[in-house]
Amino acid sequence: MSLRPYRDITKKKTKEISVGEVKIGGSNPITVQSMTNTLTTNISATIKQIEDLANEGADLVRVSCPDESSTKALKEISKHSKVPLIADIHFHYKRALEAADNGAKCLRINPGNIGNKEKLKEVIKSAKYNGCSIRIGVNAGSLEQDILEKYKEPCPEALVDSALRNIKLIEDNNFDQIKISVKSSDVFLSVAAYRLLSKKTDYPLHLGITESGSFVPGSVKSSIGLGVLLLEGIGDTLRVSLSDDPVKEIKVGNEILKSLNLRSRGVKIISCPSCARQGFDVIETVKKLEDKLSHIKTPITLSIIGCVVNGPGEAAYTDVGVTGGGNNSHMLYINGSQFKKIATSDLIDKVVSLIEKQDIELKAKSQIK
Repeated sequence: MSLRPYRDITKKKTKEISVGEVKIGGSNPITVQSMTNTLTTNISATIKQIEDLANEGADLVRVSCPDESSTKALKEISKHSKVPLIADIHFHYKRALEAADNGAKCLRINPGNIGNKEKLKEVIKSAKYNGCSIRIGVNAGSLEQDILEKYKEPCPEALVDSALRNIKLIEDNNFDQIKISVKSSDVFLSVAAYRLLSKKTDYPLHLGITESGSFVPGSVKSSIGLGVLLLEGIGDTLRVSLSDDPVKEIKVGNEILKSLNLRSRGVKIISCPSCARQGFDVIETVKKLEDKLSHIKTPITLSIIGCVVNGPGEAAYTDVGVTGGGNNSHMLYINGSQFKKIATSDLIDKVVSLIEKQDIELKAKSQIK
């Protein structure tokens, strides 16, 4: 038992698969991914967006392949990507064959529109030959017609029925490099479907609340839905789907994992909402620090609290802390202990300097180990 058992999450052990060099499932960290929204045929723009996503912390990036021109462009795009690419395939199975030949490391197929068993068999054959994994992407908005007729509407059992049917089809072709998603725009439906699917299969699960909306409502819906599942130990990879810049999806996804201690990457800032007691402008300070510390990838905790009500208590458990005081004099903490007093004008530069110093020291220690 850990020191704080109330923080423990017992993750379900799933089968390990590979998406290029990235391992999904098993005992591997939960990965975060997004999807480009550029025209795939605009090769330079797509490469640039993939680079932006990778720099923000994306482990995988999905690219839409709606036509032959897009799958042809994928060949050049994949040469320039630092992360494995997933080809998003709908309606035409030949796009999957082309994408596998042109550098995709995973094929995302939708059982509701990929075609008949013979076409699926061709996709599996190509995936085997090219070393691709396959994501079975079940979506409440595009279920197979016979399943809709059976259940009358999208429901957890319908989504899982579709997933299990297609798992069997793929397994019957001696292929097991599979991950699965059962997505809906409804949080309740998504959570119930993933819970049910998790009980019925050991394949890794890709979590997501699809079509969740713009930045604020989409981030909230995703945090609730994904957070519930992750707390229960369900999920091996995730995407936060937003009607916004895809880079924001990676930011939110990583923050969800950081908040649950499932992944540590970059500076984790604990900050107060601010009130009349604040000794400095907390909101502006946090905004500037987020920007100036965005290059730090080492896990470091930082507390920025505007007054002494909770400031010392929060600083006691962070690597670096600031507590606001009166008369333009604030207390700076290092590893829970008071370090020195600083003026508002020096606060941001001093905090950045200390965080960067800790970053260097922690990297040096990890190399020694």
